[in-house]
Amino acid sequence: MKEKIGEMLMKAGMITDEQLRNALEEQKKTGDKIGSTLLKLEYVEAETLVNFLSKQFKIPPIDLNNIKVDSALVSLVDAEIANRYEVFPVKKTGKMLFLAMSNPSDIYAIEDISFSTGLDILPRIASALEIKKLLNKYYPVSKEISSIKEFEEELGDEFELVDGSFDEEEEKVDISKLEASGKSAPVIKLVNFLITDAVKRGASDIHIEPYEKLFRVRFRIDGVLQEVMAPPLRMKLAIMSRVKIMASLNISERRIPQDGRINVRVGNKVIDLRVSIIPTLYGEKVVMRILDKSSLMLDMKDLGFEEEPLRKFINAIEQPYGIVLVTGPTGSGKSTTLYSALSRLNTKEVQIITAEDPVEYNLKGINQVQINEEIGFTFAYALRAFLRQSPNIVMVGEIRDSETAEIAVRAALTGHLVLSTIHTNDAPSTINRLVDMGIPPFMVAASLNLIQAQRLVRKICAECKEAVDPEKLLLREANIDPKLLEGQKVYKGKGCAKCNQRGYKGRIAITEVLPITPGIRELILQNSPAATIREQAKKEGLDTLRDDALVKVKNGITTLEEVVRETASL
Repeated sequence: MKEKIGEMLMKAGMITDEQLRNALEEQKKTGDKIGSTLLKLEYVEAETLVNFLSKQFKIPPIDLNNIKVDSALVSLVDAEIANRYEVFPVKKTGKMLFLAMSNPSDIYAIEDISFSTGLDILPRIASALEIKKLLNKYYPVSKEISSIKEFEEELGDEFELVDGSFDEEEEKVDISKLEASGKSAPVIKLVNFLITDAVKRGASDIHIEPYEKLFRVRFRIDGVLQEVMAPPLRMKLAIMSRVKIMASLNISERRIPQDGRINVRVGNKVIDLRVSIIPTLYGEKVVMRILDKSSLMLDMKDLGFEEEPLRKFINAIEQPYGIVLVTGPTGSGKSTTLYSALSRLNTKEVQIITAEDPVEYNLKGINQVQINEEIGFTFAYALRAFLRQSPNIVMVGEIRDSETAEIAVRAALTGHLVLSTIHTNDAPSTINRLVDMGIPPFMVAASLNLIQAQRLVRKICAECKEAVDPEKLLLREANIDPKLLEGQKVYKGKGCAKCNQRGYKGRIAITEVLPITPGIRELILQNSPAATIREQAKKEGLDTLRDDALVKVKNGITTLEEVVRETASL
């Protein structure tokens, strides 16, 4: 086992035995690393400590005052991990990540960050105080709650529960201490503040997570989780109880998952929160999904379609019958694309019915149905019932099984336009997925109009956008031909207050639009593999997800790192 830094310094005569004992006592109170504690107590100078450790570990030092911070690297390392180990990402070259560390012997830090980033770690020794400064600036997230006044000042009268949520006057008063703690003023103010802050920041989810010695809150912003707060551990049960009270859940039940919803007003917006609670090893974990109708993009041009793919997509959804499928992983914006399509098709002359799980947004003039599988009201059951309602257009939230797929195909063949989603990696492989579900190739060929695959990539922050040269090593790793970007600048966000030093603000879709042409239809009838269908589609002008992403790189909308992150497996 490697010798501890404090003991090494004492043996070298740089600190005394008494100073080490004092530093260890202080460390117990603050939880800081021993290097930070020694510097804070002024038992050793920063430069002396860095030079000593550099010689001991034979690792070069680095001056963090002169580095250029890369916002892409900041977002690569999770805030909680960076703060826990007191490390800061400095540079990335190929598969190597240069990491500033005050304690390069911390193998747990190196292994943890290597695992979470998928990169090999090269440590560089830096002053603990310099690392702390950068952590406070670029990961300004961890803070304990000492006073509730800041929340009162922040919220004012902007936040209130609206009809459909918990009404305190209706609640019985003879329950347990859990309910009492959930109704205490500081806890109410804190939970209200978290929801308000998440909405203001444009977060899609709020994660409240308990661990053995840590209680943290994270927001998912532009698809990436960011730690925003570390409330005192003693508030854990009170916060969980408050969320349950707001969502009308059973506050005394802590052994099984629970789901609920909260309706709130934040400013002039009415927000719907979908609450999911699950029991974990150290308590209950809460995720609140934020559904803000005012942020729903119903204009298809705003979603990220390039001109020609958009024309093909609109042509497909304006056909009187057939199936249009949108595919991609969870969180890739499939529902938004379908809502946008329905909004375009929604006129007084047509009847539209949807089956959703859950109904995320209410659209005026469209009949929306909530699936409930617990009572047997599945997508397949709903779809059968819809066809007796004489609809023109049917939207099925997801094709999960062969029964739903078969009914959707038959609906399309009998004169209905069917829109739905399905989980596949790309457009061509969706065809094989339908065949694997038991749909005969001739029925797939006859019913399909178009398949669209999509992903979401983060957009470069407009406030701190700057031109850079394409990184050749990154291009090689991503198998991107450097000639595609030869002589052209690409862009990055250097990080600013508006984007919370991330370099990104907002997201946009990259798409792969595959119309079912006569040539593709012929291959489906032959039960051809996805690779053959893809080659034929490319000959007919298919722009793949990677192609579309590179167009957005050239146009300065996103970065090469985002392209690699979202399309590396394709």
